[in-house]
Amino acid sequence: MSLLPYGLVELPAWGYCLVTFLTIQTMFLGVTLYLHRDQSHGGLILHPALRHVFRFWLWFSSGAITRDWVAVHRCHHAHADRPGDPHSPVVFGLRRVLFEGAELYRAAARDPQLVSKYGRGTPDDWLERRLYSAHAYAGIALFVLTHLILFGVYGIIMIAVHLAAQPFFAGGVINGLGHAVGYRSFEMPSRATNIVPWALLLGGEELHNNHHAFPRSARFAVQPWEIDIGWLWIRLFRALGLARVRWLAPRPHLALCRRELDAETVRALFTNRMHVLRDYGRRVVLPVCRELARREGQGALPASAPQLLIRHPAVLAEEARRKLRELLEKYEVLRRVVEYRDSLQQLWNENPARALAQLREWCRRAEESGIGALREFAQGLPAYARS
Repeated sequence: MSLLPYGLVELPAWGYCLVTFLTIQTMFLGVTLYLHRDQSHGGLILHPALRHVFRFWLWFSSGAITRDWVAVHRCHHAHADRPGDPHSPVVFGLRRVLFEGAELYRAAARDPQLVSKYGRGTPDDWLERRLYSAHAYAGIALFVLTHLILFGVYGIIMIAVHLAAQPFFAGGVINGLGHAVGYRSFEMPSRATNIVPWALLLGGEELHNNHHAFPRSARFAVQPWEIDIGWLWIRLFRALGLARVRWLAPRPHLALCRRELDAETVRALFTNRMHVLRDYGRRVVLPVCRELARREGQGALPASAPQLLIRHPAVLAEEARRKLRELLEKYEVLRRVVEYRDSLQQLWNENPARALAQLREWCRRAEESGIGALREFAQGLPAYARS
């Protein structure tokens, strides 16, 4: 049979699409499970055999080098959305990250100091030194040649789609749109967002806000209605003895029978501090804003007021900060709500022994504040327990 136009393997149109989809999904799976959750953060430990399967496939299908990828990603977390972040849309602009994310990654990976500082603990065996790192683009050359032999001229289209997928989707979309659009379950200095709650196409990386809130977690889904396809694969590999989970994001457990603040309460609040902060926004900020809007009359309180109060100050633009200052100057109740939230957050910087006394004092003042939602929130804090 002639190798052209079909190559050694002749498929229907949907067959070529399926093969391309599977090669891309395997690449994304290697990125999220091996490079990201295993190598970068250590919340997941893959079996050495599975690690090498992913290491080979990423070198073969994308030219990814473990140490470079891990170093750039760890640097991103260390400087998230601030100067020094190698691919933040806040620093470089959304358009550039979306369409030139691969160039930004390569520029960072060429910095030997960055790679040396953030790339520690990655593979440094004979294969890594003599093959993968030494001949990074040899893998892609073999990938291209294999496609041409197997699929002929149709392989050219398959190659083009495959090679465009990682820089655009894994690089541009996650690093770009994942810091610009979507929803935020947790507030932090980074602008990371969850692009969609059902993270099925990019290995679970779409749940980017959750990941920045809990970087070490092997599971990116935090809310009950979120789906992390990567976690489903982890469960399969764990059942086969090919993966071990070291750390998962906490999910708060409420023991409604608890009424007293004690050392266990402090430990639970420390563990679930991101959830506590989110609950404060929902159970204090939003009700106070609704009550204030009802009392002041329609249109008196800007519709954006709740979001301005809930958002982390570091992610607010200058105009938003100005509006927030005006709100806090105009409404004392909003200023007090923000002050109580800030003082609650400061407790997390204390050691548990001192934090207990300060938490009790915080709750006493909150219950005497005259703000109903704040009083109810303080009364509910003892219910937090570690699962």
